Amino acid sequence: MDFYGHIIDGVEVPSIDGATMDDIDPYTREPWALIACGGKADAERAIAAARKAFDSGPWPHMGYEKRQAILHRLADLMDEHADELAMADTRDMGKPITQAHHDVARSSLNIRFFADHARMTPGEALPMDSGHHAYTRFDPVGVIVAISPWNFPLMLGTWKIAPALAWGNTVVWKPAEDTPVSATLLARLAIEAGMPPGVLNVVHGYGPDSAGSALTESPDVDRITFTGESGTGKIISAVASRHLTPVSLELGGKGANIVFEDADLDNAVNWAVQAIFRNAGQVCLAGSRLYLQRGIYEEFLRRYKIAAEAMVKGDPKDPATEFPLALASEEHFDKVSSYLDSVGPDGGRILTGGLGEGWSVLPTIVVDVPPAARVCREEIFGPVVAVQVFDTEAEVLAAANNTRYGLNAMVFTENLSRAHRMSSRLRAGTVWVNCFFIRDLRAPFGGFGDSGVGREGGNFSREFCTEPKAVVMQIDEDPNA
Repeated sequence: MDFYGHIIDGVEVPSIDGATMDDIDPYTREPWALIACGGKADAERAIAAARKAFDSGPWPHMGYEKRQAILHRLADLMDEHADELAMADTRDMGKPITQAHHDVARSSLNIRFFADHARMTPGEALPMDSGHHAYTRFDPVGVIVAISPWNFPLMLGTWKIAPALAWGNTVVWKPAEDTPVSATLLARLAIEAGMPPGVLNVVHGYGPDSAGSALTESPDVDRITFTGESGTGKIISAVASRHLTPVSLELGGKGANIVFEDADLDNAVNWAVQAIFRNAGQVCLAGSRLYLQRGIYEEFLRRYKIAAEAMVKGDPKDPATEFPLALASEEHFDKVSSYLDSVGPDGGRILTGGLGEGWSVLPTIVVDVPPAARVCREEIFGPVVAVQVFDTEAEVLAAANNTRYGLNAMVFTENLSRAHRMSSRLRAGTVWVNCFFIRDLRAPFGGFGDSGVGREGGNFSREFCTEPKAVVMQIDEDPNA
């Protein structure tokens, strides 16, 4: 098996104590790579490298144009190595290879966008009376720890590191222990692109009592950005508060997908399939609560069931596969399959789906399910959708907002006034109307309640990755005035 180490101070290294961990391909259920398994000492070594690179290295003072050139060179290399990067995520977590290629393209776009955004976004000039003038600066904050999840390993990793780097910070990136390879590959490319040592560091390992906890507990870290499970986010927030370290937390979701009677059913069915079955439902934005207005309930379900069953299922390495016969890990398979066991006792019935081969759960539609059931309340993070019927707009709005999450929602309607009305009243960080998963990188991304703290994207990422500073100057008045 190939070995993938930490990238610290511009060099790929093993763990200080020599510890390693197997990287399991969830489709074959066999190890395919050997990974350096870091602990506290490795995390501290990476933080020290990032600290030195920020405090005395060229990156923070290089200027936007030079950083932009290096980041664009990195994006070019990512495009050149797209096959290798995509296959890494496919083998690490079972993502269909066609979707993994899409993620690589989105990842290089993240790098390019923030490289350009940092250079082109203006500050403010604030003319004052009485011979004074004020303006704003956005200076880098220092060392940023980025902890990314396993469901979109490369894409969500670059979503975090790109703005941090573009604004002149140094980074310690800890990818999820189940999906480490693409992070090492990208860091190797960053070195090739000319990024100075210590600017981008990658540490592999586990969270509690390991590399992850060491990174979040360090007083030498200036920001922490985390995407993952809500419970872990709360722990990170509590730990970070000891040093008043600002955090950005993008956490879980239980997205409501609302289809009104006047919706374009073909369009709504297509997006409803993508919203819960793409990436085998392992998406924080998944539309796992599907609300159908009574007049279209039967017809929508008929089309929805046909579409779910027609998805091409198989080996995620096959370009034809739409739905992988593998969840990301055995542990995650056990979690998702436990929700299928709850359907009978909690109420409801499985219209189609259930367990598949190996560590897979088929596209599963649960109907006749009461709102109090676990499949309606808890984040499953798998290909399981709970369908409920509604009559009125007020009724479905109350049901959709009756959740501790608030990451996203979808509304399908041809009524423009209703679309605006629902969008304003749904408690969700993103509302998609007649679509799903369409992003503008300038827009805020984040959620309400247990879905997180803060927003990322565009100027929102700038606010997190910089220290906004006011500069106030006295200007000599005209002596002849």
